[in-house]
Amino acid sequence: MTKKPRGKSSAFMSLGHIALAGFAVMVVLPMLWAFVSSFKNNTEIFDHAFTWPAEFRWSNWIDAWNTAHIGTYFFNTVIVVFFGVAGTMLLGSMAAYVLARYEFRGNRFIYYAIIGGLGFPVFLGFGPLFKIVQMTGDVPVIGQFLGLNSYVSLVLVYIAYSLPFTVFFLASFFKTLPGSVAEAAMIDGCSHTRLFFRVMLPMAKPGLVGITIFNVIGQWNQYMFPTLLISDPDKWQLTQGIARISTNAGYEAKWGPLFAGICMAIIPMIFVYAFFQRQIQSGLTQGAVK
Repeated sequence: MTKKPRGKSSAFMSLGHIALAGFAVMVVLPMLWAFVSSFKNNTEIFDHAFTWPAEFRWSNWIDAWNTAHIGTYFFNTVIVVFFGVAGTMLLGSMAAYVLARYEFRGNRFIYYAIIGGLGFPVFLGFGPLFKIVQMTGDVPVIGQFLGLNSYVSLVLVYIAYSLPFTVFFLASFFKTLPGSVAEAAMIDGCSHTRLFFRVMLPMAKPGLVGITIFNVIGQWNQYMFPTLLISDPDKWQLTQGIARISTNAGYEAKWGPLFAGICMAIIPMIFVYAFFQRQIQSGLTQGAVK
């Protein structure tokens, strides 16, 4: 047998590595620059942008956390993202499992109706969304928990926004799980609910972890929905707080705390992705391997 020449393959791999290295540089350098700038004063930022600060001014981080209320916005975001991701994963996994493992009339219609949300431009729905959320505040009994400036309304919007991709991803993953395990559990007297929570969900852990991280990052970085629905500064999300610092920096010339606030928003997501990197890769590839 004759071996195929590897010249073209090696050249292609080299070009790929060069492209990835260039992309990594474009991503990492701005982040490092922002981190270093968070310790500088205005003069060092504008006159010596690419040099180390004369001293590390941790006061910029303290000002961003306390004076600019980044701490309040940070905890507001943690609360909303926690419940938003929890609701997304619960409803998304249940819907994806039923649509992937059970045959019933209207199955495909419901699936494609949900997936159709991926192609809907979110910006076109801002007007109706604002009006609907505003009207929910007038609903008897539960209206006091809904409406504008409500965490509950924002969480529900996050869930609705994240469900299409979650269902799309998990439905494909649930289809790859072996049916023999489910059949054995049913023979042993396992109910459909217990089968889902005790058997199928643990088997789908790689996919669940992967899509959970994507939802955490996506909801953590949301800016348009909080700006549309939350006007009370005490309930602002982290992205709104950073935008406020950016606006004030143009008038008050406090750019160091601005970069410190940006770093506070970025660093948690870097640690989350780095910690769950293996699970994310496993979840993205396991469905294709099975």
